[in-house]
Amino acid sequence: MTSPTKTSEMSKSAALYERALRTLPGGVSRNTVLRSPHPAYAAYGKGCLITDIEGVTRIDFSNNMAALLHGHADPEVVAAVTEQLGRGSAFTLATEVEVDYAEYLCSRSPAFAKLRFVNSGTEAVMGMLKAARAFTGRPKIAKVEGAYHGLYDYAEVSQASSPATWGDATRPARVAVSHGTPQAALDDVVVIPFNDPVRAQELLDEHKHELACVLIDPMPHRVGLKPADAEFVKALREWTTANDVLLVFDEVITFRSEFGGAQSWYGIQPDLTSMGKAIGGGFPVGALAGRADVMDVMNPLNAKVLFPHSGTFSANPITLTAGLVSMRRFDEPAVARLNALQQRAVTGIEAAIARTGIKACVTGGGSMFRVHFKAAPPRNYREAYASAEENQQLKVLLDHLFDNGILMINTCSAALSTAMGEAEIDQLIETMEAGFRKLVK
Repeated sequence: MTSPTKTSEMSKSAALYERALRTLPGGVSRNTVLRSPHPAYAAYGKGCLITDIEGVTRIDFSNNMAALLHGHADPEVVAAVTEQLGRGSAFTLATEVEVDYAEYLCSRSPAFAKLRFVNSGTEAVMGMLKAARAFTGRPKIAKVEGAYHGLYDYAEVSQASSPATWGDATRPARVAVSHGTPQAALDDVVVIPFNDPVRAQELLDEHKHELACVLIDPMPHRVGLKPADAEFVKALREWTTANDVLLVFDEVITFRSEFGGAQSWYGIQPDLTSMGKAIGGGFPVGALAGRADVMDVMNPLNAKVLFPHSGTFSANPITLTAGLVSMRRFDEPAVARLNALQQRAVTGIEAAIARTGIKACVTGGGSMFRVHFKAAPPRNYREAYASAEENQQLKVLLDHLFDNGILMINTCSAALSTAMGEAEIDQLIETMEAGFRKLVK
């Protein structure tokens, strides 16, 4: 990157990014905030609006990558957290809010008998997989090709494979994300195709005596943000039950989809579930919950503790206070209202696609959706994989939306907040249609 020589001629954001490049790799702490020629820097947010340091205000359809249910600076969350801050932010003692919030989250799903809090979605998935190994005594996990589950070596296998590396569709290759990933980690992962129950079961059969769990996200973002087919989920539940393997759900993103999480779409109960993002009320959070006998591998009162577990900031009262206030407000009527707004957005965007004649489609579920430059909704990672032309179209559309007051997730996905109403949805549809018209000229 070539930086301007005179700081006085820079925007505030450009100058700040030049400083950031000196101390942060790439100038950022998370790659998702990068934009060309520099990131936008937030000054403050209020409700569904976010204002950057240049004074530009946009409607926030990203909500910190689906983490904010009620938008920015929600007054009830701010008040509760401010009160707790006056009492302390973290202790080497337990707190009552930990019990209150665990009871509340367990009440939202019949699959949650016991629960542990951690500090991120990655940590929740990591803990879930370690608990599955501890319970079964087996080393391997199975996961869907292309699905993102955070930074853990095993969970990230084949989350970013490409046509050059992904191998045969009937036997997806085990592809590392990070250079230097141990081959042993790759060898302990079985990669299965999404929404192909027959082939998935065949691959699982080859490793059934070594598998601790089958890990699925019921609506994986990088696999296209399309809910898993009911037949696929049912087949995995039946196979895992028959083979004494655990079925574990990553609901870090999707727990916001329904009152009891996206798992309620399928009428089945996973053995363990990981959560994060929205359950933190705007603060870093993770949790894993599930069957009492499986969760008890972490029980320090057992004669033999199979999975010793702790964490300095796990269950800190700031996060749990914010999360409990936020999730109590995200009750069944609030979930239904937000999901109805998602339907309004999807229907409106699909109508805009039809009016403009652009080759595009919309996927999603609950309060999230994603726009693809494809004629039909993708059913798996390989169909969702964007070509160079599609990526260029995506960049043009995202820049158009950004320049016209709309902030989206960088895959052209949206996660709605209760601070939004029909007016914001309709503005998104109108702005997106104008972007489509640019692209079909």
